[in-house]
Order: sequence, then structure tokens, then C-alpha cells
Amino acid sequence: MGFEILWYRDHVLWHSPVLDPFTILGAFAVRTSRIRLGPGVLLVPLRPPAVVAKAVASLDYLSSGRAVLGVGIGGEFPKEFDACGVPITERGRRMDEAIEVMKALWTGAPATYKGAFYQVETAVMEPPPIQRPHPPIWVGGRSDAALARAGKLGDGWLAHFVTPEGFSKRLEKAVEYWRRRGRSVESFRTGLVLYLRIAPTYEEARREATSYLEREYRQSFEHLVDKYCALGPVSECIATIDQYVQAGARHVTVIPACQPSMMMDQLRQVAAEIVPRYGQSSEC
Repeated sequence: MGFEILWYRDHVLWHSPVLDPFTILGAFAVRTSRIRLGPGVLLVPLRPPAVVAKAVASLDYLSSGRAVLGVGIGGEFPKEFDACGVPITERGRRMDEAIEVMKALWTGAPATYKGAFYQVETAVMEPPPIQRPHPPIWVGGRSDAALARAGKLGDGWLAHFVTPEGFSKRLEKAVEYWRRRGRSVESFRTGLVLYLRIAPTYEEARREATSYLEREYRQSFEHLVDKYCALGPVSECIATIDQYVQAGARHVTVIPACQPSMMMDQLRQVAAEIVPRYGQSSEC
């Protein structure tokens, strides 16, 4: 259908069924040849970084260099952290260290790192990722800490539940940290996770999307769905996407907010009527 990236979400425990991302992405790796594959976003603090580094390197190897890594700290479902034995208050600091550890392990050379949470001593991980120096890291989140992490340690920012105005303002913060690394603005990846529901009318799309999101997140979306979703006929969905593109989003990740039985029909319509407008810059 022409999508660029297939992301798969990550939760150890959640309100609805979620598979292990690396297991499912490995299955997709052997059934595809072009589309890039990645967890989006992986809750890295729930796992030792060496384990994550191994999984990403293996996915990159199996897919002949098509792996991407979306990372986030989570926190909206504290039971996950309890079950994994990770204090939820440490998740941000663990994330920062974990990214450094993974980058060190991916070089293929003996890696040494000593931090408050993780230590490795002359460790060698083989095989390293095919992509050099490593698969791109997209940092998810809306907080100032996440934006700093994206600019300082990542290769791009993956936004979620932000308005076009909020996207633009937060992007400026992330890019400022990126510039301090001596990088060009054009090389910073900018993405958005956008819930989308195509329907004959805005009202029908809004009703379906609200029902979907409230089941998924177990909270009210009555006053949020209009702010954060693309809804209605294709022309109205495109108008919403255009606002984010103008705000600086160069990649748009769509999640159809619908019943599972309608998922593929929604994706086919996106592929046929929305993706061509933007060329090869739309993601699933």
C-alpha cells in the first residue's frame, strides 16, 4: 500500500491485548522487503538496555537494515513498572542512560559504560546492526525532558496527542538541542502519531473515534478527540494533516480509530486517497 514505516506499540500490561513488539516485528521482517519496522514507542525503562540493544540489532539483521527504534518512558499505566520491578520515578533517568548504553553496544567494539543504573565493561555485542552507526532513534513524548532527550540523544522526535500549535512550539525546543550537537535542522526527523477515522461525516467519525479511544485508554475523550484526531471525510482528514505538516511534521503515523474489522479498509483508503498527496512521507 506504499506506507514507509510499520510501527508496533509496546506495553507489558495494558487495558487491551498487546503482543511483544519484537516478536511481531520479526514476523513482519520475513514477510516484507521494503517497509521499515520498529517499536513505536518502546518503553525502554522496563527492560535492561543490553536486552533492548540485542533485540533491535537482531531486527535490523533479519530485515537487512530496516529497523527503526521509537522510545518512550511511559508511566500512564503504573502497574507495568510494578510488574517489571522498576520504580516509576526513575524512568526518565533510566531512559537517558539506556540510550547511551545501546549506542555503545551497537558499535561492535568493546563497550564500557558506568552510570547510576547500568554498567557494562568491555562488552561486545555481535552481530551489530547493519545500519551504521545504528538504527535511527525516534524519541516520543511531550514534556521538556522528552524534547531535550530527542535533541540530545535521539535522531528525531515522535509526537503524540499534541495540537498543530503545540507541535510547532515543542519542535522548536527539540531542534535547539539538536543544533547544539552541530547538526543541521534538515537532518532532524520529525514525526506525529495521529489517530484518524475516515467517515462520510465528521459527526460519525467523531463518535466512532471517541468510542475507540475511550475503550483503549479507559478515560473520557469527549473533550479531546476534536483536538488530537483527523476526522471525517478524506478532505477534512487531509486538512488536519496539512496543519501538522505546516507545523513541521515530515512524517505522519496514522492509527485508524475504528473496530479491528474495519482497520484494513481504513488503511486502504488512507493509502489510496491520502498517501499520494504527500508522496513517500506517510507512515503506518
